[in-house]
This record gives sequence, structure tokens and C-alpha cells, in this order.
Amino acid sequence: MYAVFIPPWNLCSSYELYSSCYSLCENMNKRICIVIPVYNEAGAICGVIDEIRTVGDYIIIVVDDGSHDDTAFQAHAKGVLVIRHRVNRGKGAAVKTGVVAANLLDADVVVTMDGDGQHDPGDLQPLIEPIFTEQYDVVLGARLLNREDMPVLKVVANTVGNFFTWLFYGIMVSDSQSGFRAYSKYAALIIDTKADKYEYDSKVIREIKSNRLRFTEVPVHTLYTDYSKGKKNKQGFINGLVTLFRMIWKMIV
Repeated sequence: MYAVFIPPWNLCSSYELYSSCYSLCENMNKRICIVIPVYNEAGAICGVIDEIRTVGDYIIIVVDDGSHDDTAFQAHAKGVLVIRHRVNRGKGAAVKTGVVAANLLDADVVVTMDGDGQHDPGDLQPLIEPIFTEQYDVVLGARLLNREDMPVLKVVANTVGNFFTWLFYGIMVSDSQSGFRAYSKYAALIIDTKADKYEYDSKVIREIKSNRLRFTEVPVHTLYTDYSKGKKNKQGFINGLVTLFRMIWKMIV
């Protein structure tokens, strides 16, 4: 297993990212990259990596978005590709950094998933399969299609988010806020959004429409643990309102 770790005292430049990814690519044959944006996830990231490895041999890219704990070192110890932002830039920025790395690795499919253990790696294959078998460009993991264990407040918040995403961008989806998604090589290269925060997930829906990408949705499971429910930096009600405000503001200006 090969790993590239960019130390926390260095801000990753485009050249550093390119040269690191190129050397890693020479040693790997697999073309499915799992991008995991993380912020202060030292208590969960190792378990997430271990769970992913039980279901398949994927290239795992962990993007540490300026954590204050040792998340990056924990991930590095697991032998995965680790890229670290020197400062906290937001979930969207971390995802974009990971997707750029995956593109440089010439990935055929790029999957994004959270690093707190809420996404079930058992859903990876159903998420990826439609890209190969049905030539979809984007596959959205939809929690609302499998909502048995989903808290009522989250169901309501996601329904509201879906409505505003449809209102702003003209596409109705079942879960506009889900970060568990799969992208074809083409989609990963063409999707381009300036959003750096939580609104990134909604802006991807806009990109799907703007670029006429073929998409589908598949039900995914959500694992609500004491750890994930106790996170301070999760996408909660207040963050949801902030995300909605950013979406409205950027529609106006």
C-alpha cells in the first residue's frame, strides 16, 4: 500500500499535489477513488478506512481541512493518500481538492463520502454500479429513500433543502444535501463550482443541470452513532440556515 502525506505545516500547491499524485498513480491499477473530506475526525477516520477496505480495494484519498487534532496523522498511519489544507476552508473546498487529486490519478469513478462513519461502505457498490452498467454520469446517494432510522428533524430539513434546490436550480432530487455520491470520469472533470462550504452539495445539482449530466439516485443507509450525533461541526439546523442564506445571496449578487 502506497501513501503520500503532505505535512500539516505545508500548504499544498498545485505542483505539490500533481507530483505527489503522479508518483502514487504509477503504483496502482485500481481506478475507483474514494474521497473523504475530514475536519477533526481523529476519533473516526481509522474506522472509516478499515470499513471501506472490508468491501473493496479502492484508492482512498483523505483531505484534512485544517483539523486541529491529529486526523491527518491517523489517516497517514493507515497508508492512504492524505492531503491537508493548512487552514479550514470548508467541506466543499476539501471535496474539490480530493476530486482534483482523483482526476490526476486518472480515476474512472470518484466517490465522495463523509469521514465521521455515517455513510455505510456497504453502499459503495450499489452507488458505483450504475456508472458502469447504465452509463450514468452522477449517482446520488439518497437517505430519504431509506429513512427508517433518520431523525424526523433531518427528514424535514432535507425536504426543505430539496425544495429550495429545485426552486433555484430546477431539478428535484430526493436528497440534495447528501455527500455520498459517485461521479464518472467525465462528471468529475466537468463539474466546476466555486462553493467551498456546505452549499457545495446543492451547487453540484446545478452543475448536473448546466452540463446536462445523466444522473440517478440510489437508496443509502445512514449510521447515526453517538460520535456523529455529538459532532460540533456537523450540518445541523443552524448550518442549514447559513447554507440556505449563502445559496440565496449568491443567486442575487
